[in-house]
Formats: sequence, C-alpha cells, structure tokens
Amino acid sequence: MKQLGEWLLINVVPFLAAGIIRLLALLVRHETVGADAVRERWQHNEPVILAFWHDQLLLMAQGYKGNGGAGAQILISASRDGELIARTMHYLGQKAVRGSSSRGGGAAFKQLLRLAKQPYDLVITPDGPRGPRHQMKEGVVQLARLSGRPVVPMALVCSRGYRFASWDRFLLPYPFGRLIYAYGEPLYCDRHEDPQQFRNRLQQAMLDNQRRAEAQLESYGLSAV
Repeated sequence: MKQLGEWLLINVVPFLAAGIIRLLALLVRHETVGADAVRERWQHNEPVILAFWHDQLLLMAQGYKGNGGAGAQILISASRDGELIARTMHYLGQKAVRGSSSRGGGAAFKQLLRLAKQPYDLVITPDGPRGPRHQMKEGVVQLARLSGRPVVPMALVCSRGYRFASWDRFLLPYPFGRLIYAYGEPLYCDRHEDPQQFRNRLQQAMLDNQRRAEAQLESYGLSAV
C-alpha cells in the first residue's frame, strides 16, 4: 500500500497539479508589464537568466512566453518536493536542472554553465530552496558573471490568494482575482565587477521590480496579497 501511495504521489499528483495550474491561470485576469527589454533580447536570439522569488513559483510558468521556442531550464531542488515540482514543470512544457545550494549544488551549477552555451533561458529562484525569504544568494551572481548572460528580474503579484505558513510564505493565487507579471531591466555582471556589488544591485532590482508589479495592481485600486 505504501509503495502504491508513493507511485501515485510521484506519477499522478504532478499531472493533476499541472492541470490545476492551467485551469487557475485561465480563471484569473492577468497582464504583463515591463517585458519590452527581455522581448528585444529574445527577438535577437539572446537567452537570459530569469530570477524570481521562491514564493511566486506556482503560476510563473504560465507567465513565461519564451525565447522563440527553445524554452527554459529551471533550477529545482534535488529534494523529494523538488521532484514533484520538476515533474509538474515537465507537464507544463518546461525542463528542470536538479540541485540547490544545499543539495547537489556543484553539479547543478556546472550543468547550468553548460546549458548557458545553448539557447535555453535559465530560471532561478535566488532565495530558494530554504531562504532567507527574498534574500539574494550567491549562485545567480556567479552564473551571471561566468556565463556573461544578463539577469532579468521577474515578479508576480495577485489581488486574491492565500499565503502558506512556510519559510517563503508560498503564494496560492485564487480564481477570479487580478494577477500582474512584471519584468525588470536586464542586469549584466562584468567579470571585473565585485560580486558583492552586483549582488547588491540585483537584490535592489528584484525589490524594485516587485514594487513595479504592486504599483500596477494598485492602479486598479487593489492591494497585493
């Protein structure tokens, strides 16, 4: 019975979760702001590194319009929860690189560097998988510095939803609310720039982009959950 439960958890739950995510995305009013800069890079076949906070993960795949068909490679924890997320992303048409700062990080980082030579966008939650919440970690800084790719902040806010009592206060948007996706300006890390300086710039850019999304929601007289 336990083996059956494990099989259902790994093989059935992600399929159902992907269906629920698609349905939920259809039941919210959504718009995207600030995407001109990243679209210009996609038009010139220039893939990027997309960075968003861990709590905003659930509907991010539905807000990603891609870079001409190559798609994205998402860094996802090598944990059991990460396996469920990776399989769910597979059903949503996205690929996963397994590893994190706490588990399998070195191998995952090397794989990301190899993938940076290919036309995939790379996707990272820079405060995952364990936090602190909304605090930039070193991995995305080194990936930007060594790959030469720009980091594009991405944010999601919604007017109706529920926040779980997890370390990241994970966000579950409710149907029939308004949802905003926001993209920030691409940031490059020169190899001669101090990594901590770039980390600070990127942290501030992430916060500014979050505020941009919230301001757009407030323009409708709504507050972010």
